[in-house]
Amino acid sequence: MRVPSKAGVIEVEEKIKKIAELVKEILKELGEDVNREGIRETPYRVARMLLHELLYGYYVDPRQYLKSFAIDDDEDAIRVNGFVVVTNIPFRSLCEHHLLPIIGLAHIAYIPQNRVLGLSKFVRIVDAFARRLQIQERLTEQIAEFIYREVAPEGVMVVTEAIHTCTIMRGVKEPIKTVAITLRGKFAEDQVLRMQALNIVSLARRGTPLKEFEDLVK
Repeated sequence: MRVPSKAGVIEVEEKIKKIAELVKEILKELGEDVNREGIRETPYRVARMLLHELLYGYYVDPRQYLKSFAIDDDEDAIRVNGFVVVTNIPFRSLCEHHLLPIIGLAHIAYIPQNRVLGLSKFVRIVDAFARRLQIQERLTEQIAEFIYREVAPEGVMVVTEAIHTCTIMRGVKEPIKTVAITLRGKFAEDQVLRMQALNIVSLARRGTPLKEFEDLVK
């Protein structure tokens, strides 16, 4: 569990107790016997899962991941024509409409001025915003705005692609993939630069786990 302080841990544990009681009431309304062996611990399992794993982003300040390096120190990212592309960042989130999983990949391009973020920091930033109740469009905007505001590059492009399991388990019952793109700075102004970054993203995503998941649920 990722929380900012001991006080945060205490707060989360109190919330777990409250959520567990609410889950128990839902199970009762569904007609379940909340005292039977298979269900007895379910309310606490669900509550802990939500706050310790699926939704801990509410308790994470992504600014703690803003440690940067001189440009020459970063050997992990792809650098083309003055910009950096970090691709295939996996994320897991919950749709705020149905509380069902969103499974996807984020791709980030940015134009550093003097310093760059380490590769792992992008993973953690994406995760901090994804581990909340979300819609994909807002998640994409939040990641882009945070990097643009806090890292102060000359431009940022964030592309997310995701499968929304609410479209598989209900409604049309088809594995529809959604792509969202957000642009800041030079990527919004320069079409050639934008297309170069999008081409790199397109090449990098071939054979990714998301593609394998798409094939699995077809």
